[in-house]
Amino acid sequence: MQLQDFVINDIKPLNNNDKISDLQLLFNQLTYSHIPIQNNGVYLGCISETDAHCFDGAISISDCNYAIEGFYVRPTTNWLDVLEAFAQNDSNIMPILDKNNRYIGYYELNDVIHLFNETPFFAEPGGILVVEKGINDYSFSEISQIVESNDAKLFGAFISKMDGNLVRITIKVGNASLNEIIQTFRRYSYNIVSGHEEDSYIESLKERSKYLDKYLKM
Repeated sequence: MQLQDFVINDIKPLNNNDKISDLQLLFNQLTYSHIPIQNNGVYLGCISETDAHCFDGAISISDCNYAIEGFYVRPTTNWLDVLEAFAQNDSNIMPILDKNNRYIGYYELNDVIHLFNETPFFAEPGGILVVEKGINDYSFSEISQIVESNDAKLFGAFISKMDGNLVRITIKVGNASLNEIIQTFRRYSYNIVSGHEEDSYIESLKERSKYLDKYLKM
């Protein structure tokens, strides 16, 4: 299913000369974080629910233009970029403008997340592995080679955290046990943050530690 199938146009932007009370009423009827605003058919941006309830309901929206946030996406925007736009603007509604900057509708965050959940990264069975390495020492080509050298399929990988000189990568793999892949990552000096299958190497260390502790207490 294409992202364009999720375009919604049941909410028309409020006009700049409407009252703040009209905006507040609309927020009371909906669960959206923002409402689009236009002026003579030209999209201006969105006002957040938080801001709307801070204003006097008797004044016009035009009196609060400084609170309008001008975010939007295009119909051709990649769904990952759309998801990023949601996150950057802390919004659950994303206006869509055509190439002539006309408002044609909006995306709802839940629909985009649903589309994301249908990708093989989430939908296909497999294991999740989180590894960590120096920011100048890792490469996605190396990560791919490590996974595929263990006869596993790589469904996806992304940087999930950057902390100083360390980068953390979340990896989804299929068609193989994670144990062999984990050992290979260790040989390439990757730190294993977590793996959603039993890590036999760690379990072995725990067993040896228990045995040593028992021996020392004899």
